[in-house]
Amino acid sequence: MAYQNVKGIKRIINAMFFSFAGFKATWQHEEAFRQEVLLFLITTPVALWLDRSPVETLLMIGSMILVLLVELLNSAVEAVVDRVGLEHHELSGRAKDIGSAAVMLSLVWAAITWAVILL
Repeated sequence: MAYQNVKGIKRIINAMFFSFAGFKATWQHEEAFRQEVLLFLITTPVALWLDRSPVETLLMIGSMILVLLVELLNSAVEAVVDRVGLEHHELSGRAKDIGSAAVMLSLVWAAITWAVILL
């Protein structure tokens, strides 16, 4: 991997740029990520506007951040699988399905979190 010997503040700066590149690539190539960012941008002000405790507000926003985190990881898995080969393979399909299931589970968890706090 490039930049393995970089240390200290330079490593942190490099990591920041790599992270921004990851956000940019996910934004450009993954419609689901764009939709989930939109959902986050809608729900975060709502969570802040609601008269809930700081912990409840944090849980509501945090559940949406969890969705974004899982989608980023799922997108990474899909990119690696596609890099290996686009032909159908049982293990490739399984990897993508498992990533999709993880995203769905995070969305269900977010919905449950919001429902429990609001109801």
